[in-house]
Amino acid sequence: MNQSKQMARIAVKALEEKKALDLKIIDISDVSVVADYFIIVSGSNRNQVQALADNAEEMLGKEGFEPKQIEGYRFANWILMDYRDIIIHIFSEEDRLFYDLERIWRDGKTLSLEDLQED
Repeated sequence: MNQSKQMARIAVKALEEKKALDLKIIDISDVSVVADYFIIVSGSNRNQVQALADNAEEMLGKEGFEPKQIEGYRFANWILMDYRDIIIHIFSEEDRLFYDLERIWRDGKTLSLEDLQED
């Protein structure tokens, strides 16, 4: 399994453990050099948004993946976790509707967790 797919799978499982809302996985490898995957989720409140970020960082860290950068943690409206090959976007529900990343990246391919399983 390639590294970016492995990272995405770990991140998705970590986010699901903390009951992420409306999880979307978008393969952007054919439309951008920014990353291979965007993972977009919502949390119902500030504490859940931060818990989602904490769990994703912990689970990826256990597998040896360290973030290049994490932004937005303090206010928890939109936490962006940049792992180079994958970028995790954790939104409050209101901010997710406002920024609408799924529409902006609609040229990417929406995946399911099964699509991230080993080849």
